Amino acid sequence: MTVFFLVVGMEIRREIHEGALSKFDQAILPVLAALGGVVVPALIYLSFNNVAARGQGWAIPTATDIAFAVGVLALLGRSIPANVRVFLLALAIIDDIVAVVIIALFYTSGLDLNGFAVASLGVLIAFGFQWLGLASAFAYILPAFIVWTGLLIAGVHPTLAGVVLGLMTPVRSANPGIVPPVVRVQTALHPWVAYGIMPLFALANAGVNFTGTELTGGAQLVTLGVALALCAGKPIGVIGATWLAVRTGWCRLAPGVSWGGVCLVGLLAGIGFTMSIFIAMLAFTDDKLLNAAKFGVLLGSLISVTLGLGWGAEYAERRRKETEA
Repeated sequence: MTVFFLVVGMEIRREIHEGALSKFDQAILPVLAALGGVVVPALIYLSFNNVAARGQGWAIPTATDIAFAVGVLALLGRSIPANVRVFLLALAIIDDIVAVVIIALFYTSGLDLNGFAVASLGVLIAFGFQWLGLASAFAYILPAFIVWTGLLIAGVHPTLAGVVLGLMTPVRSANPGIVPPVVRVQTALHPWVAYGIMPLFALANAGVNFTGTELTGGAQLVTLGVALALCAGKPIGVIGATWLAVRTGWCRLAPGVSWGGVCLVGLLAGIGFTMSIFIAMLAFTDDKLLNAAKFGVLLGSLISVTLGLGWGAEYAERRRKETEA
């Protein structure tokens, strides 16, 4: 998962430099939409699970799985406007930023300042290598390991080392005509993450063991809370925050993005899957509650995929007819 977060960090770095997050007026709408998509699912989950033991899972339905959401959108074909994809991608990236902050603040043990000193040393070494002009990715394995170890000692989840290093990756090449490091490394790692790390993580951790476990009482409410928060809370939060931002005049929809497109983005934002399962594993040590949370993630994500594909097909057909007319 550290490599996954490294790719996420580099994607965030690219978007901040030249993409959907590079300008305030471009970034503010997906930021507000993402915040709505974090707050509403959390509130829905807590409305079912307001006791301490189960309440730890409030952040499980707040994250969007970038790979799955964008992949489902791609299945709908070219009739979906490009700016709808950009909106979904920006929202999912901001979701990941929020998820990283949530993990750092709420799912870490007692903080040890010595660990931060070690992590800072790794960061300084990485900057030093960049100053010396070292372009080989292998040279940065040592500072990456130092940062990872430092965060582990500090009590912060060590996978966040990937985000730190990803955000540090240069967006400009030292030699004109050569692909920038952030593009080169992300391109090299993307197939490994998309077709190796993420499927392996899903296969290893998505399974729900029902042996000796009954989804009754508290566990049942965890499943219901997570599933409903994903498939209903996410669309309500995303669409509602977007409508409010546009209605008050703070933001405008991008060219080609209609309210039908916003609804599609809201539905696909309910696909939590990998990131939600990861947060569930941090939130619960009780196997019964963890299994219930995983089942809720799978159920909520499956409903979101079904609703997204159904509405997306209708939206795409409507777009085709408008184009032909």
